[in-house]
Amino acid sequence: MSLKEEPVRAAIETAAAHGVHADRCEVLQDGSTLVLRLSETLVARVVQDVGGPRQGTAWFERETRIVQHLWTHGAPVVPLHPDIPPGPHERFGYPINFWRFVTRIDAEPDPAAVGRVLFGCHETLRSYAEPLPVLAILTEALEILAGRPLFPERTQGMLRDRLAACVEGLAGLPFQALHGDAHLGNLMNTTDGLLLADWEDAFRGPLEWDLASIIWNALILENDRAWVDALLGAYRDSGGVFDDGVLATSLVARAAAVTAWYPILYPNPDAERSLKLERRIEWLWEAGGFSFES
Repeated sequence: MSLKEEPVRAAIETAAAHGVHADRCEVLQDGSTLVLRLSETLVARVVQDVGGPRQGTAWFERETRIVQHLWTHGAPVVPLHPDIPPGPHERFGYPINFWRFVTRIDAEPDPAAVGRVLFGCHETLRSYAEPLPVLAILTEALEILAGRPLFPERTQGMLRDRLAACVEGLAGLPFQALHGDAHLGNLMNTTDGLLLADWEDAFRGPLEWDLASIIWNALILENDRAWVDALLGAYRDSGGVFDDGVLATSLVARAAAVTAWYPILYPNPDAERSLKLERRIEWLWEAGGFSFES
């Protein structure tokens, strides 16, 4: 049995054990996490990289709890499947959770709408009282860099220095529950509106981290300041308050953390991903005095 067949079987058999039977098997994503559409309404997410930095079901457990809170309070998120217990589940060693299928629409999200969606989630998360790790992606990235040689020694040292300085700079600020990985790839434009998905990276930190995550590519790689200003303006007009200095630190932290994770998430990157990685590293070399003004 190949690696792909076993996680597919794990998802199908787990759903069937709860009375939900697959009538199809459409692969929506095939990476460290396998995403499968198994019926008209059912989507399964299965962790394939069971030997990677994140092992066990703690990540999916964190995600299911926080999504339940958000969905109950009407926040714009992809819901868990109503006919299967939230779990997380595990079969053959593969962590699994199950979601309701949503229909994407072929339209780029308006940046102002993105800002309003992020603000709505942040407002709902203020009342989320369950424990979450603090600055998790940043501290995980530091552990990754300390534990394995992923880059030339000088680059690896620069990444560690940038991350350590950012962790120190963000410590002591007001923290709340965050999405943790709020880039546009985790924002789905659907017939139900804009929905924020993939909450397994949720942690406690300054809300500027999520803002930095969602504007980084547009601001740094695409130089689309109008798009960034529209998003931040809508976030602020909705009632959001953020600090430009903390946002600048978060932008540096986001670039360094994503860079540290890149060789793990994309061990064989295509030309486009390789170019993005090179540009992030080049930007980080110059980012010591980076500032941001909204």
